[in-house]
Parts: sequence; C-alpha cells; structure tokens
Amino acid sequence: MAAANAPIAMQEVLTLPSIGINPQFITFTHVTMESDKYICVRETTPQNSVVIVDMNMPMQPLRRPITADSALMNPNSRILALKAQIPATTQDHLQVFNIEAKTKIKSHQMPEPVVFWKWITPKTLGLITQTSVYHWSIEGESEPVKVFDRAANLMNNQIINYRCDSSEKWLVLIGIAPGSPEKPQLVKGNMQLFSVDQQRSQALEAHAASFTTFKVFGNENPSILISFASKTINAGQITSKLHVIELGAQPGKSGFTKKQADLFFPPDFADDFPVAMQISQKYSLIYVITKLGLLFVYDLETASAVYRNRISPDPIFLTSEAPSVGGFYAVNRRGQVLRATVNESTIIPFISGQSVPVQPGQTPPLLQYFGTLLTRGKLNAFESLELSRLVVNQNKKNLLENWLAEDKLECSEELGDLVKTVDNDLALKIYIKARVTPKVVAAFAERREFDKILIYSKQVGYTPDYLFLLQTILRTDPQGAVNFALMMSQMEGGCPVDFNTITDLFLQRNLIREATAFLLDVLKPNLPEHAFLQTKVLEINLVTYPNVADAILANGMFSHYDRPRIAQLCEKAGLYIRALQHYSELPDIKRVIVNTHAIEPQALVEFFGTLSKEWALECMKDLLLVNLRGNLQIIVQTAKEYSEQLGVDGCIKLFEQFKSYEGLYFFLGSYLSSSEDPDIHFKYIEAAAKTGQLKEVERVTRESNFYDPEKTKNFLMEAKLPDARPLINVCDRFGFVPDLTHYLYTNNMLRYIEGYVQKVNPGNAPLVVGQLLDDECPEDFIKGLILSVRSLLPVEPLVAECEKRNRLRLLTQFLEHLVSEGSQDVHVHNALGKIIIDSNNNPEHFLTTNPYYDSRVVGKYCEKRDPTLAVVAYRRGQCDDELINVTNKNSLFKLQARYVVERMDADMWEKVLQPENEYRRQLIDQVVSTALPESKSPEQVSAAVKAFMTADLPHELIELLEKIVLQNSAFSGNFNLQNLLILTAIKADPPRVMDYINRLDNFDGPAVGEVAVEAQLYEEAFAIFKKFNLNVQAVNVLLDNIQSIERAVEFAFRVEEDAVWSQVAKAQLREGLVSDAIESFIRADDETQFHDVIRAAEDANVYHDLVKYLLMVRQKLKEPKVDGELIFAYAKIDRLGDIEEFILMPNVANLQTVGDRLFEDALYEAAKIIFAFISNWAKLACTLVKLKQFQGAVDAARKANSSKTWKEVCFACVDAEEFRLAQICGLNIIIQVDDLEEVSEYYQNRGCFNELISLMESGLGLERAHMGIFTELGVLYARYRPEKLMEHIKLFSTRLNIPKLIRACDEQQHWKELTYLYIQYDEFDNAATTIMNHSPDAWDHMQFKDVIVKVANVELYYKAVHFYLQEHPDLINDALHVLALRVDHTRVVDIMRKAGYLHLVKPYMVAVQSNNVAAVNEALNEIYVEEEDYERLRESVDLHDNFDQIGLAQRIEKHELLEMRRIAAYIYKKAGRWKQSIALSKKDKLYKDAMETGSQSGDRELSEELLVYFIEQGKKECFAACLFICYDLIRPDVALELAWINNMIDFAFPYLLQFIREYASKVDELVKYNIESQNEVKAKEKEEKDLVAQQNMYAQLLPLALPAPPGMGGPTMGGGYGPPPIPSMGGMGMPPMPQFGMPPMGSY
Repeated sequence: MAAANAPIAMQEVLTLPSIGINPQFITFTHVTMESDKYICVRETTPQNSVVIVDMNMPMQPLRRPITADSALMNPNSRILALKAQIPATTQDHLQVFNIEAKTKIKSHQMPEPVVFWKWITPKTLGLITQTSVYHWSIEGESEPVKVFDRAANLMNNQIINYRCDSSEKWLVLIGIAPGSPEKPQLVKGNMQLFSVDQQRSQALEAHAASFTTFKVFGNENPSILISFASKTINAGQITSKLHVIELGAQPGKSGFTKKQADLFFPPDFADDFPVAMQISQKYSLIYVITKLGLLFVYDLETASAVYRNRISPDPIFLTSEAPSVGGFYAVNRRGQVLRATVNESTIIPFISGQSVPVQPGQTPPLLQYFGTLLTRGKLNAFESLELSRLVVNQNKKNLLENWLAEDKLECSEELGDLVKTVDNDLALKIYIKARVTPKVVAAFAERREFDKILIYSKQVGYTPDYLFLLQTILRTDPQGAVNFALMMSQMEGGCPVDFNTITDLFLQRNLIREATAFLLDVLKPNLPEHAFLQTKVLEINLVTYPNVADAILANGMFSHYDRPRIAQLCEKAGLYIRALQHYSELPDIKRVIVNTHAIEPQALVEFFGTLSKEWALECMKDLLLVNLRGNLQIIVQTAKEYSEQLGVDGCIKLFEQFKSYEGLYFFLGSYLSSSEDPDIHFKYIEAAAKTGQLKEVERVTRESNFYDPEKTKNFLMEAKLPDARPLINVCDRFGFVPDLTHYLYTNNMLRYIEGYVQKVNPGNAPLVVGQLLDDECPEDFIKGLILSVRSLLPVEPLVAECEKRNRLRLLTQFLEHLVSEGSQDVHVHNALGKIIIDSNNNPEHFLTTNPYYDSRVVGKYCEKRDPTLAVVAYRRGQCDDELINVTNKNSLFKLQARYVVERMDADMWEKVLQPENEYRRQLIDQVVSTALPESKSPEQVSAAVKAFMTADLPHELIELLEKIVLQNSAFSGNFNLQNLLILTAIKADPPRVMDYINRLDNFDGPAVGEVAVEAQLYEEAFAIFKKFNLNVQAVNVLLDNIQSIERAVEFAFRVEEDAVWSQVAKAQLREGLVSDAIESFIRADDETQFHDVIRAAEDANVYHDLVKYLLMVRQKLKEPKVDGELIFAYAKIDRLGDIEEFILMPNVANLQTVGDRLFEDALYEAAKIIFAFISNWAKLACTLVKLKQFQGAVDAARKANSSKTWKEVCFACVDAEEFRLAQICGLNIIIQVDDLEEVSEYYQNRGCFNELISLMESGLGLERAHMGIFTELGVLYARYRPEKLMEHIKLFSTRLNIPKLIRACDEQQHWKELTYLYIQYDEFDNAATTIMNHSPDAWDHMQFKDVIVKVANVELYYKAVHFYLQEHPDLINDALHVLALRVDHTRVVDIMRKAGYLHLVKPYMVAVQSNNVAAVNEALNEIYVEEEDYERLRESVDLHDNFDQIGLAQRIEKHELLEMRRIAAYIYKKAGRWKQSIALSKKDKLYKDAMETGSQSGDRELSEELLVYFIEQGKKECFAACLFICYDLIRPDVALELAWINNMIDFAFPYLLQFIREYASKVDELVKYNIESQNEVKAKEKEEKDLVAQQNMYAQLLPLALPAPPGMGGPTMGGGYGPPPIPSMGGMGMPPMPQFGMPPMGSY
C-alpha cells in the first residue's frame, strides 16, 4: 500500500548520528526517552558525557560532561536523574538535578544495585532492584519507599519496562528472559501486575503492556484498562495474543468486556516478539511494536485489527507516547527517531473498505449529489475532499483542474494531500490557496525551488523551519543544500540559522567539501565575529584535505582565525611553510624550519622576509648547524633576497662564523653589483680566490671600481695565484704598474710582462720600460719589447721616460721604423720635426708638406727661431689665436688682414674688432685698403660687413655699402647688401630709410617691413607692404600700429579682399562696434570667429544682427553651438514660431543644453517647446512649475518618473497649496527611503502636518511601502496625533525602525509607547528604567514582571525593589518572587532592613530561604522571634544553618517563652557549646534535653557532672535515665560509687545489668575467637605435616647414591672436617641453604 494512503503515517524526525551521537551508544542501556519531549543519550568515549535532545529543537543538543551509569530526563520539565555505582561497593548513588536552575533537587544512596528505573509520573521515579520495587518522590525530603517485591517469574529476567496507571493504583513490571529449550531463539516475556490497594501481585506471560482509561457507556467514571501482548510456545505451537482487560471493576456498574485478538507474525518474523506497547487516548488505538520493526494497530474498544506494517528495517528498542498527535515515537538501532501519527484522511476509508456497488447503468448517488451541488455554487472543504477523492480514483485529474479554475472547490490541506498523490503541481496550487504554509514550503523544497521558499515565506509572513528544511535537502542533494544555505545567509535580517549549526549539519554527514564551500562563501567579508568559523573551516580541511586548506590560506581571505591552533595543524599536516607563517614564537619556528626537505625553497626564502632581523639570523644559523651543505643554497638565497633587512654585515658574519667561503662567495656575488663598499668587494675577491674561482677574481678586479686597490694588490701578491691576470688588472687600473712590473720581473714572470704590454695596456709600456730600466733589465729585452708593440706604443711618454733616464737613443730605430711603416702619429712626426728644425734640414718644406705634425706644438717650437715659420705652421693648422699673437707681436698686419678676410670666421672678426684690441685700427685700414679690394668673393665681403655690424660700426658700414651698392659696383644688385643697407639705415639713420625704399627694389619686403614695424617706422612699413601688395599686413599696420579704423575701412573698400575685411571686422569687434563688425564679417564671408561674435552680440544685446550672422554661418558650418545660439537668439527676440520651425528642420543643436540655458534665463515658454520636443519630462515638469501649470507638471513628472522631479513638483505644489497634486507626487517620493525624510521636513517646515500625515497614511497601502514610511508616520503621530500612536505601533511593530521611533517618543514624552517599543526592541534595561521613572503613565505590574527578568544590568533589580517599596508595596513580594533567581538576597534584605519594612517581604524570604543565605536566615529568625513563632524558628534553625548561631542563642536564651529558651539550648548544642546548652536546659528543667546534649557531646566529664547534678537535686529517675542515655560515656565504677554513696543502687541496677550483659557478651566473643584461632593453627600444622610427608614420598624415589662433586668426595684433606651430611629434603624438595645463602665450605 502506498504510504500516502496508509492509515498510519511514519516520519523520520531525527537521526541521532546527524547530531553527533556515535552509533555505538545507540543501545537500550545508553538511550532513554521518557516522553515525547526529550531524548537522553549517555556517552562514555572519548569522554563521559550526557547528551540531552530537546525534540522541539532537535538539532541543538545539550551536551554536558557527566559520568553516570544511567540518565533519565523528566517527562515534563528540564529535570535530569542520574544513577552511578559507588566505587568498591554494590551501592548506587542516585541524584536529581534541575538543569535550568542548575541546582541539585535530591540525592540518595541505594543499599543495593538498581537494575532498572523509570519516571512513572513527572514527580516519581520507579526503582527496580534485583528483589524489590521502590518509588522515590522528588518532592520533599523523603527517601525511596518500597512498594512490592519482585515475583518469582521475574527472577533472572532483564527488566525492560515499568509502568503505572493514571491513578497510581495499578503497577506493572515487565521483563524478558532466554527462550525455552523448545525454541531458544524466541525470547520469553514475563509480567507482574500489582494492585496497590489490595497489596497483591499476579504473574503473567507478556512482552509488553500499557494502561489506559475507557469510559463505558452508562458509567460516570472511566474504567481502568490494561492491555498486554504475549508470544508464547506450548507443545511446539506458537501463540501470539493481544489482551484488553478491565482492572478494579466498579461495583454495580457495567464493566468492560474482556477482549483478545491474535497477533499475526509473517513467516519471516517467526522469532520476532513485542517490545513495546503505546495506547493513543486521542484515537483509542493500541500500538504494538516488535523488536524487528513490525507495527500492529488495534481498536481499543473492540480489539479489532486496524493495520499492520513494518515501520523500520532496523531493530526497535525504545518507544515513547506522543499524546499531542495521538501516536508514538520509536528509536531503532540505526539512530532513527520515527514518529507514527494517524492519517485522519485515510484511516476511515481504509477501515471502511469499498463502497456499496452501484447497479449497472446507474449513476452513483454520491456523484449525483455532488453534481447538484456544483451547479448551485461552491463546495465546502469536506465536500470538496470527498468529490476529489472520487475523481482521483477515476484518474480524471482534468476535472479537478477545471473546478479549481472555476473556484468550485474549497481548498484545504487535506485536499492538497489527496491531489499530491497524482499531481504535485496541482497540489502546490491548492496548498497556496489554502494557505497551508508548511506544506507549500515542503513542496517548494521537493521541487528544489529554494528561492521561491524565501520569497513565499516573506510574502505570507511565515518563518519556516529552516533547519529542518536544510536537513531534508541534505539527505538527497548536498549541493542543493549548499545553495539553500547560501541563500539563507543572504536573507534580509541575517541568516535564520547559525552558521556554525549549518556547518555542523554538513560535517555530521561527512560532507567536508560542501561545508567548506558554504563557509568560504559566507566568510568572505572576513569579520572578527567569524573567527571561530574561520578556524573551523581550516581545521576540518587541514585534517582531511590539507591541499584545500593550503589553497584557502594562500588566498589570504581570512585574518581572524586562531593562528596558533592552525599553525599546529599545519605542522601535523606537513604544510610546514603555512605553519611557519602562523607561528609567532621563535622556538616553534626553529622547530619547523629545519624541515627543509619538505618545504619549497622559494617559499622558505619568502618566509624569511617576514621575520625580524634577529629571528631570521637565528633561524639561518640553525639551518647551517643542522645541514651546512644541504641548506647553504637556501641561506645564500635568503641573504640575497633580504640583505637590506638582515644587514650585509650580519650575513657576512654568519658565513664567516661557519667559515663558509663558498656561501660568502655566492652571497656577495649577488650583492656586489649594487654595493660600493670597498670591504665587501675585497671580501668577495678574497672568497673567490679561496674557493678557486680565479676567473671571477679576474673579472671583479677588472670591472669593479670600489675595492681598496692597495689592500687587494697586497692580498694578491701574498696569495701568489698561479694566474697573474687579477694582479695585472688591479695594478693596471690603479696605477701600480711599476710595482706590477717589479713583482713580475722579480718572480720571473716575463711572459706576463710581454702579455701586459702587448695585449692589456700598451699605453703603459713607457712605465714598464722605465721600471725595467730601473731594474737593470737587459736592453735587448727592452728593445724587443718596444718593437713588439710598435705602433701601439705611446711615443710621447716613452720619449719622456727615456729622456728622464738619458736613454733616448734607444728610440731612434723605433721612430724611423714607425715612419717607414706609414705611421701618422702626430707625436712621431712632432719628434721628427723637432729633430729636422734643430738640424735646419729644409724646415719650410717639412712644415708645408708634412700633414701629420701638430701645428701648434711645432709652431710654438719655431716662434723662438723664425716667426715666419711659425705663421706658416699656424696658417696650416688654422691656429687663430697663436697667429694673431705672433703677427701682433711682430707687426705683420697685412698677413693678419688677409688671413682674417680669408677665414670668414665671425668669432675671429669679433676678437680682432674688439675696442680693447690696440691693433684694431691698423687691421681695419689693411682690410679696407688691401684685403677687401683684393677679394672677389661675395661671401668674404658679406662676412666682413656682418662683422662690422656686429662690432657696432654703422657709420663706417653705411659709407662702405653706399660705395658698393649705389655706385654701380659688381655688388650693386646684391639682394643681401640692399637688405643690409636699408636695415642699417633703419637702425642708424631712420630719415634716410624712405629714400632707400623708393630707390631700391631687390630687397626682402616682408622681412624689412616687419623690422620697420619693430623700429616704430609705421608709415615706412605701410609703404613697404603696400609696395609689395601685402594688403593684410598693410591693413594690420593701419589697425594695430597706426590705429585708424577709418583708413583701414577705406583701404578695405579699395582692395576688396575677404582677408582684409576679416581683419577689419575683428578690429571693429574689439572696439565694441558689434553691428559694424557683423556687417564686415558678412562681407568677408568669415565664419571662423563665430564664438567671439556670439559673445559680443549677447553682451551688446544685438540679437537681430546676430540672427543674420548665424544664418550666414549655418550655410558653411554644421556646428551645434551655432544652431543652439540661433535658437537662443530667436527666443530672445520672441520668435517662438521660428524656434518651432527650426527644431523641426534638420539641425545639429544640442537641444538639451539649449533648453537648460533657456530655463536658466527664465525663457520658460521657449524652454517648454524644447523640452517637450526632446521628451525631457523632468525639465518640462520644472518648466511647467515655473509657469504655474501644476497639473501639466504632475503629468510630466509621471512620465519622467524621477525622484528629483517628483520632489521639485511636490514642493512647488505644497508651496502653492495644491495639496491634492502634492500628495500624488509625494506617494511617488516616499517609496524611496532616502527621500522620505526630506519630504517630511518640507511639509513640517511649512506647517502642513495634517496633509503630511494623510500622505504617509496613504503611503502605507503602497506595494513598495517600506519601513521608513511606517516609522515616519509613527514619528508624526508622536508629534501631532499621539492618540493614534499606540495603535500604530502595535499594528506595525515589525515594520518600524524602532530606534528612531524610540527617540521620537522620548522627545515627546510618550512613556507608555516608549516602554512598549523598548520591549519590542529587546532593550529591557531601558524599558524597566522608563517604567520606573514614569510609572504613572508606563507602569503595568504584569508587564513590568516580564521586563525586569530580562534586563542585563543587575542594578535595575534593586532599583525595582526600591520602586515597589515606594509605590506598590502590596505587590513587592510578587515582584521579588520573579527576581528570586537573579537578585542578591543579602542585598535585598539589607534594603528592606534599612527601609524598616522587613516584615513586608517575609513571604519572599521564606521562598528563598532554601538557598541558605545568612542575611535571609537571620532576618527570618528575627521575625520569628518577634512573632514568637517558635515552631517556624526551630524549623529554620534545623534546615538552614548559615546564620550567627551564637548571637541568636544569646538573644533568645533569656526569652520569656520556654520554647524559645529551648531553641537557644538547641542552638548551643549544634554549635558545640555543650556546657551552655546543658546549663540552659537544667535551668528550664528540660532534663531530657540536657541528657541528650551530654550524650551527643561525647564528653565523659559533662555526663558524670550531670549525674552528680541529678543526685544533688534528688532526681533519682533522671539519674537512672541519664545512665542509659549517656551509657557509652559514664564509667561503671563512677556510676556504682555515686549510687552506693547516695543510696541509689536500685536506680543504678538496670544500668549494672546492662553493663554486665554487655561485657559477658564480649568475653564470650573473645573465647569463641580464641578457640577458632587455635583450631586454625592446628589445621595449618596438620596441613604442613601432610605436605612434608608427601615430599618424603618423592624423596624415596631418588637413587641411593649420587656422584659427588669434584673435591667433595673421598677422604678429607688435611685432616679437617668433612662436609656435613645432607639433611632431609626441605619445603620444595631442595636442601635448605645455610645462612646468607652460601653453601658450607670444607677446611683448607
């Protein structure tokens, strides 16, 4: 049968492993379930604990570290009973605790083990031992009471249940035992039924039983029934029965007829048996549950079978009644907690079976009935359900869809359940219509439409059980569960389920990856409060998937987790680099860092960068200590990377400490290029040399510029490397060539000398030669060395070195050889030249023909010998200064003038024409008279002229030029000379310029004209430009320089050029002649200056002229600026029609910008046209507002739908008092949270309070109404309509911004509403304070009690005490009862004592006295003393000992009431002040109390003194009584002596008899003990004798003679004593050892 049609519905409520319960503890001895409220599980590993599962919150179990053998939760309340065996005894210790109050209620030590226990009522525990049954009430101080003894049939049975009926008059005990020999696998069940009233038991065979009540028809009182199930075997026949019997039939009333029924077990369940029975009072059904998971359901009244099915594939060992749903809970070995409920919609059809058959051809009556109803209207819920059931059975789903579409059926949850069997989608629609929210949510969950769950729940205001939903999804779709959890985390108001709980759900199912995915998503914000979860996600991945944890850590997305904890886990997981990144202590880092074999070197190097300098060096030192060779590369790399942080010196010292020149070499090699420290460079050279890196030594000595050359040279010389190149590099670069030469020569390394001179640096050969000469090296070697270098050898220093040593003759052959080879070296030829000059061997030929010598050197050499030879040498080398000096010194001016003209060098001309030159006049004369006339080169003439101009000799220049240019010379038509003449005249003689302009034609007109302008010769410039037809330049002179617009206009009319008119227009525009300028621009057809024209026209307000100009410009340009300005000009001259016509034509105007400008200039009509055309409704609305066209403005704002526009229109309507239109706008504004407050302030600032409230009230009904509207309306009510405030708050408390409304209520002093808001916002401290400070308005006793218990500030408790004391003293005890668990009772008592109203809180103190607080005890004792209530005082003293006992005793020992004085004596006795107690009792003649006190004191002297007192007082009876009461303390001789002396032997005789009897018994026991001891000794001796005899029997079996050990046989040596004879065999057949364990020695 389908589960949906079954009469009993089974649901999995919980699986215990899903909440962390280990499956090994899901057993009968570890799991208890006393009711449908709690499940209790006892765990023993990894630690002893008790887990309490609240079935209302099953996913939030309470786990407590408790060690116990059994744990039971109370059926109704949070009370826990614990049982544990006392070590080394057979006793059980029972304890009962209140978990909520965290107090122990009761405890008791059972003298025998409790094998089973159970809560039979919420106040009583049933305790079953091996022999008896006890009841223990948790109320009062009573101990367990024995109820009855276990029957014989339950001996050696395992007790599995114990129950009582509702009247507690009938009890039943159930046990199971191994099966009979016929069928041992079938467990035997036994039951003992006990009647409390009759004190009788009856033994029956049964496996399960339960009590219930049933009201028989005609009886006033219900009958008590017992139902029990049995499965027995008799003669091989198995019988299974269910019995229902009435107990204690009511006399004279109709009784319940006994019922029985068969239990049918399928063949596969032949060995199965009932383990539990539950009876549903709600449905009168009996549930029988078997071990293997079968469920039998019977009707209670008739014992008729209703249903049978298997409900669990796993064995069931525990059940509990579920009275609220009429079903039961069952727990199986897999940990499933199953709930069975009656399916009300299917049980009746199931029982009823099929309907009466319909005759063929007839319509069923039920269908006829429903057809008639459908024609008349809509069916009710029951009718809809029944009709739908018929339709579903006939598989006509389409009819249901049609009827639902026509709204003919009333939707209900039952209808949805029915339709769900055939169509889930249709069922969902029915659930939605019926508002069955849980079913809707479940349907969405089944369809995996999780987003719809959230949306639907928000719409209907339903809060689904998100935790249950998540669990459900987890079972089938882990990834879907992740998505659902993420959706929950993004819900408004936060996630409804704690992130940690969600994570635990995933982890309980070992869904590590899903849990990680969820946490990574929700923890993205990286918040401090998520530190625990960050730690958790890292922990679980480090344990299971270290690579995932590594990736998370690499992402760096978390920063608040427990870093030390993660560091440890990383280390365990082998993620050493992550561990290093998280450890913060140096020992931890040093421990981990040595695992370099498992750490990526680069990562390790990067980690060093995070350490401080000291820690890094310590770690590097450890790595070198552990494995110098293996870790050297890492250390070197680290030192390279972080040399700045670690310090180069520190790194160097580290390597030097370990004498690791290799490490030093590699480290300094990377740092060398960036360092300029000589010491570092030297150490690198040293390390390279010592590690054999000679090539690197050679490279560094060659390339480095920072090492100490002297130190390096000395080191290399001392090192005596086989390769001298490094030393050669140092000495060559730093000038130690003589030292190098000396070192190489003295060490016989001549080939390195040759190599150095030939290949390294031939330029230093002169120094080498000089040192070799000093070292007396053979000349042949030196000559060979020089010749080997040849042309590479520098001649000059070589000559100098040889000259210094008078060995120049060595070079003759060398120089000649160079010349013969074609050498062009200047020094070679200089040297030869000097030789030729000195020898006077035709020097002029040499000086003029030799191209290689240095003219300056040789010329200088000739000056002293022949100046003309010097001039020849200097001319050849163009040595200007030297030539001028030698000619001046020797008056050779003609040669000088010719040379200067020929050179055409401006600098040379400047030098010779300087006024400071004393020879200038002579030179000018020679130039004018000789040099220039001789010259035929125009360039030379031009250079000379320019030199004169530069030397500022204008007059001489003009005269010269007039002769050259104006007198028909060869240079008369020269263009440059004509320019030069005019320009010189402009500069030196302006009146002659106009004449030159008229006479000359071949000059540069534009350039000369510009020069004339610069010289302010404006007319001359105008003439030049006009002569050369440069009309624009000419008109510019008129406009800019002469500044005559009239002449310029006249000139423009004459030339009629556009460019000229354009310049004129610009000038007119600058002068402010806007209209004239516009006309000129139009003549010039110039559109380029439209920006300036527009600006000027607007400034001059000549828009008519501007329109003409812009129309001309539009023909040439497509410019938005032009079109826009044209529209603006039209608007300015009020040509709106032209605007409309223009915008309809093609144009490029930026209409938006134009419209904005029109709006800013208040041209609203024109702006309206523009904005309407471009559909800018926002601006159109603003424009219409300006035009006071409010209705149009609202319409435009509606089209614009912009918050800003709505606000502008709204505010304008408010100002114009158009409140209807303002409200229309306001409704569109207030839906925006950010604009709401602005609208509110605007209304309020203008006093429109009622209109604003009306607006807000209208806004409540908006679809997009938000919290701000409700809150703002509340604030307005608080300010202007307080009578509506409370109603508003209560209606919309969930949609209010409570903090804001709290401030408003506080400002307006609405205390009652403020209190309500504080409570809603969980600010109970403020609520309580407000109530107390404003009690006339805000105080309500019941409300205050609810609030005060929730406050966080404990001082408010005591403020509340003061408050009630002052204002409501009649209710103070009620308030204190509420606070009893929270206040300091001592402080409360002090408050009341100071106020003088201690009696007022007596009920409160009585209620809390159980806490045994000293102040409370003393206060109550005072009250009892004052009220003379000795009974209550005695009870208080007995039960509560925490008070000043001596003080109270002293206070009441003189009280007039005897009972008070008796209590004083009692207190003294409790305090151990025996004498005072006895004295007080004797004083009041309370002799019994005195005797008891003496006995309890244990003081013999006090007891005997009391005897003496009784004798003295003649109290013979008291004397006799005291002897017995103080029997253990009084000495017999003292008692007899006192009795004999005082003639009281008769009164002492009973004591004497008792004493004699006691001692006679003791003597008898001693005699008996002595006899038993003697018997034991005799028995032991006999046992020893028997053992010896047995040993001797084995000895007789040994051979008669054994070979003697060497040295022990034969005659004795030396006559001494022989070895003693071997004695008889000892305890274990071995000869006894002599003293000290040494064998006897023979004599020597």
